Amino acid sequence: MRAPNGVLPFAHTVRVYYEDTDAGGIVYYVNYLKFMERARTEALRQLGYAQSQLAEANLLFVVHSAEARYLKPAKLDDTLLVRSAVVELARASLVFEQVIEHQDSKTPLCQGRFKVACVRADNLKPQALPATLREAFSRQLLSE
Repeated sequence: MRAPNGVLPFAHTVRVYYEDTDAGGIVYYVNYLKFMERARTEALRQLGYAQSQLAEANLLFVVHSAEARYLKPAKLDDTLLVRSAVVELARASLVFEQVIEHQDSKTPLCQGRFKVACVRADNLKPQALPATLREAFSRQLLSE
């Protein structure tokens, strides 16, 4: 799912604020997961699907599993680029690969892999991805 130059297709910019850091001015490890969550939400929005609209249609996306590798620290006031791509697409789930890098140096700081399940909001049981959303993700998979 990577572009020919190895870059993941969707990118979301994040600035590191004081609230994101520990006492030493280093990004607290769990905040990388939050940055990746925001990027997945924005990637969905770019495809025309707001989380709020999906919830109104009785659909939610929930994280089934998460894996993160911390490579180098981000610091207060850094600007980060969170790159995201869907690398696997199943009936009721998808797998994202994500990389957080320093925007200026392009240095990778954190890598993540997330399996996200589509569930019904009313009972939290698996629900097939809507056909139009599946098609949008499929086009991304085929174009890479």
